[in-house]
Amino acid sequence: MSDSSRDVVRRAVAEFVGTFTLIFIGVGSIVAAHEIGDPTLIGVAIAHGVAIAVMVSALGHISGGHFNPSITLGFLVTRRIKPSLGLVYWGAQLAGAAAAAGAIRGLIPTSLTEAPVNLGVPAIGHGISAGQAFGLEAVMTFFLAWVVFATAVDPRGTFKSIAGLAIGLTITIDILFGGPFTGAAMNPARAFGPQIVGNHWSEGWIWYAGPFVGASVAALLYEFLYLRPLAPEPVGNQSSGVIEPRAGEAA
Repeated sequence: MSDSSRDVVRRAVAEFVGTFTLIFIGVGSIVAAHEIGDPTLIGVAIAHGVAIAVMVSALGHISGGHFNPSITLGFLVTRRIKPSLGLVYWGAQLAGAAAAAGAIRGLIPTSLTEAPVNLGVPAIGHGISAGQAFGLEAVMTFFLAWVVFATAVDPRGTFKSIAGLAIGLTITIDILFGGPFTGAAMNPARAFGPQIVGNHWSEGWIWYAGPFVGASVAALLYEFLYLRPLAPEPVGNQSSGVIEPRAGEAA
């Protein structure tokens, strides 16, 4: 196996493991909350957020810690990952999600994973239309992708200092708000695993289209606003109105 092929395999395995962890812990927290008769939103939000924070911290240096097809799409539309590698990431993420949902189904009694939790498949809350759910998922995923680009992509960001903490906390706050309305998946893999294992596909397009749109908009906006400056960044004495050239630039 060549070095390039070995690198792809390493990245794919990291994406598989990270996504598996998110779905296994996330779905497991929903099932566990209902089992103890205390399906609190806080516990589910923290479980998802901590799972991502831990895995991004552990595996981010290998694959970038996407664990989410919509985040990978953000890297694709900004040309920060090759399409062939992006397809590998998507395959690993969806496979990890399906494997995790299957593991939950196999390790926990079916009576606990079915109604009312339906294996943790995201669902629209009472009074929320499909269009509203799409919009909510898009906005929440925008927040997530924006934080990913600001911390993990931007070289001026704080990724090396706080690792996956900001990303995990973003997922936590999104679920605290959006959980009752859409399930706050923000991640097609988070929906896909439970959907394919439990065969629950009601309004399934929402948890693919919403995150894809939100992540793409956030990635492109951050890329062109902050990562591809159209003019030299001002340095020196700005109060005088004179912008001094940076090192290596002509005056």
